Amino acid sequence: MNAFDALGNPVRRRILVELRRSPLPVGALAERFSISRPAVSRHLRVLQDAGLVNPVERGAQNIYAIRVQGFRSVQEFIDSFWDEALSQLERLATR
Repeated sequence: MNAFDALGNPVRRRILVELRRSPLPVGALAERFSISRPAVSRHLRVLQDAGLVNPVERGAQNIYAIRVQGFRSVQEFIDSFWDEALSQLERLATR
C-alpha cells in the first residue's frame, strides 16, 4: 500500500495525529478510539505497510511511532503543485 491510500482513511489520519504527539502502544491508541483494539492494529498494519509508522518492540508491547521519511512521497506530490502554481504566478507577473 502507498502513503496516499493509507492516508485516505480518517481513522488512520487520526492515529497519525495521536502518534505525532508521542509514540504509543496499541492499547493506549485503542483507548482513544471507539473501535476495537484489533481494528486499531489493522489500521497500524496498513500505516506500517505504507511506511508511515514504525513499531518498536518493548517487552510484550509494540510501541508505534511516526516514520517521517514515509511522508516524503506525499510532500513531493504536494510540492509539485506549489512549484507549478508559483511558475504560473511568475509568468503572470512578468506579463
